[in-house]
Amino acid sequence: METRKLGWTDLNLTTIGLGTWALGGGKWEYGWGPQDDKNSVDTILRSIEKGINWIDTAPVYGLSHSEKIVGKAIKNLPEKPIIATKCGVLWGNNRRIYYRLKKESVRSEVEASLKRLKVDVIDLYQIHRPRPDENIEEAWQEIAKLVKEDKVRYAGVSSFSVEQIKRCQSIHPVASLQPPYNMLRRDIENELLKFCAENNIGVIVYSPMERGLLTGKFTKERVRNLPKNDHRRNALPFREPELSANLRFVEKLRPIAEKNNKTLAQLAIAWVLQRPEVTAAIVGAREPSQVEENISGGKWRLPEEDIKIIYDLLKLK
Repeated sequence: METRKLGWTDLNLTTIGLGTWALGGGKWEYGWGPQDDKNSVDTILRSIEKGINWIDTAPVYGLSHSEKIVGKAIKNLPEKPIIATKCGVLWGNNRRIYYRLKKESVRSEVEASLKRLKVDVIDLYQIHRPRPDENIEEAWQEIAKLVKEDKVRYAGVSSFSVEQIKRCQSIHPVASLQPPYNMLRRDIENELLKFCAENNIGVIVYSPMERGLLTGKFTKERVRNLPKNDHRRNALPFREPELSANLRFVEKLRPIAEKNNKTLAQLAIAWVLQRPEVTAAIVGAREPSQVEENISGGKWRLPEEDIKIIYDLLKLK
């Protein structure tokens, strides 16, 4: 697979990385419904076997379950993949999540992640959300210490604004930004992508397929029948009137995918990767059979004429 250098770091990432949000299962408020652990381990190993060289996870995915599954899968590998995880989103005894960026919390989180992942160092450690905003500097200062202690190689941020990134930059260099980006969520095109390019900050985007909505596999009936513990039932893109508009848009994309002998999922992945500012995309998979399809999307260079057609369709959406 093609690799791209992550900003100013020495990390060379394959154009897609394996996202493990869904591998955390459905037993928390942002779960994806039931998930078989054996399928999860097999999916991770198939991804590595097929050339994906990095995995993105977080403690909150499944309330520690995703990190444990990643640790189990990579434990005996002779060469471990690049691991990216996060801090700042925790949970209580009631399994409800909350946000915390105090220095003692960041330190205890990194120690717990190292144990669950069964690694000595985390390659990319990110603040998951900039909440509470007033504690960003405190958390970032602690992460900078963790870098000096060789527990973390590089520090990044997720879902930050330009101003929030600047606040971090004044303390310690920001290696990467992880924002949501897909055809239906394009806010980062206005300012963030330009800022990251000018400051040599890597960009690894998440939700390139908008949680499956851009794959063409969803109908109104399928949305209605999602498991009760699948958070997408209440997510804005899956609710009316947005759902109907999104499904109509996806159907307009289908001829573009078909003429290129690609799937809509591959089209969605290729579309985010056509931006020169984007280093790589986090693409989730829940079973090994999905891995090959995702990789093909990461290898495909979307023709310029099709990029123009898609932008024209977005203007009409």
